[in-house]
Amino acid sequence: MKSLPPLLNASLLAGSLLAISLPAQASSHREAPNVTRLPTIDATDFYAFVSYEPGRGDYVTLIANYVPLQDAYGGPNYFAMDPDAVYAIHIDTDGDAVEDKTFQFRFSQSTDEFKLAIGEGMNQKEVAIPLKNYGNVDNDGATNFSETYEVTMVEGDSRSGMSTEVMSSMGGTTFTKPLDNIGEKSFSDYASYASTFVHDISVSGCAAGGKVFVGQRKDPFVVNLGKTFDLVNYVPLDGEGVQDDANDDLKDKNVTSIALELPVGCVTGSGNGVIGAWTTASLPQARILNPEATFAKPDVSGGALTQVSRLGMPLVNELVIGLAEKDTFNASEPKDDGQFADYVTHPTLPALLDILFRDALGAEDNIAPSNIPRNDLVTTFLTGFEGVNQQATVTASEMLRLNTSIAPTPAEDQSAFGVVAGDLAGFPNGRRPGDDVVDIALRVVMGALCYPVNIDLDGSGTAGDDGDNLGLCEPADAPVGDQPFTDQAPLDASYVDSTFPYLKAPLPGSVSE
Repeated sequence: MKSLPPLLNASLLAGSLLAISLPAQASSHREAPNVTRLPTIDATDFYAFVSYEPGRGDYVTLIANYVPLQDAYGGPNYFAMDPDAVYAIHIDTDGDAVEDKTFQFRFSQSTDEFKLAIGEGMNQKEVAIPLKNYGNVDNDGATNFSETYEVTMVEGDSRSGMSTEVMSSMGGTTFTKPLDNIGEKSFSDYASYASTFVHDISVSGCAAGGKVFVGQRKDPFVVNLGKTFDLVNYVPLDGEGVQDDANDDLKDKNVTSIALELPVGCVTGSGNGVIGAWTTASLPQARILNPEATFAKPDVSGGALTQVSRLGMPLVNELVIGLAEKDTFNASEPKDDGQFADYVTHPTLPALLDILFRDALGAEDNIAPSNIPRNDLVTTFLTGFEGVNQQATVTASEMLRLNTSIAPTPAEDQSAFGVVAGDLAGFPNGRRPGDDVVDIALRVVMGALCYPVNIDLDGSGTAGDDGDNLGLCEPADAPVGDQPFTDQAPLDASYVDSTFPYLKAPLPGSVSE
């Protein structure tokens, strides 16, 4: 087990219940009624971690995934971003739950209107083709569609702060996005093709440059999706033979990723080195459909930008926020999260699991934790652990909190269970693509933090003994808190890459015979 930072000790980790609180948000594929109608701005997952690519430990990687449940064969138009939307990654450097720095992404689309000569002589006409490519893309450049984007850094309020354009190291402010992975006939080597769209960038005020990539990736999230939302149609306990890749309902899905790598000093500001981060997508208030729609103008949008998607910490909107307030959460800001307090202090998921599994687990009484209000959940998801990922100012709010001074764990040494397993560089200290947040969240919500954690807090020389209880609650409060709850779909760092942008190349729409 890696050694602890000097500032980490049991008293600092104890934490206290604050008056304002909210739960955690995980992968959010189709998590709210309104966003299901707007898939191009539906955030699916958000990651924030100190880069663990060798030699990049002085950088922070932020990844916001959008457009859920992409079938690789979903042509002919595939999965372009919304040119009317503003996609954003927000960073809070001082803990007041208000963004201090925001990176905004705006997309544009164009077509070359590639045409073929059809007919002969006087009957010949030049007619535009219906596809996004007309041959091999990576070797021949035979494309008929392209997406570009611009990145703006806003310091202060994301709507009214000072804006500067993020520059390419090659000059200019326009970046290109690769075509989606149409298939193995359209691309000879998609991974190599997509790697040419990793752009080196220069950011105002940053001592060193960074990187940006936007494009389709294999969805890194792993979850037993169908059975989980069918009232957890399995017994959610780990056992021999239970973990199986066949339980991952996203194993054949792609996603669109917005990935930034920035120097640590560029994102920490004047705080204590712990940052809060989240992603949002916003649309103009009004969209009027063009009754004579064209490629260039299918509609006209106007009015103030309105936030319609939000994602920070990983399973709030999916499994914690009440149905009637899911879209309210998506439209809200972290500073206003007090309105959702009851969902974390008095969570319903443990009660639902008790109804579903008390008999299956052989329990005679309620298996839901009894320590109400749930101080352990508030600390995990809303305030961070003092000495680990708590900011200088503590404002209970939902966002990923990352301590940039904790060195990254190399991919081969990472624990999918993060901090509770002794890997301080993992969830809930930020979130890496290989962190199994579903299993972690299931265990924490059922009271895992009422038991000793696998960290030598008391200096006894043994991690996980009785002296390593965080003091947030006691074993007696959580009858099954020591049980290995799981969705039975395994995940670890080997499921993703160990270099930027970390997520694997997307699955192809077709495979050559």
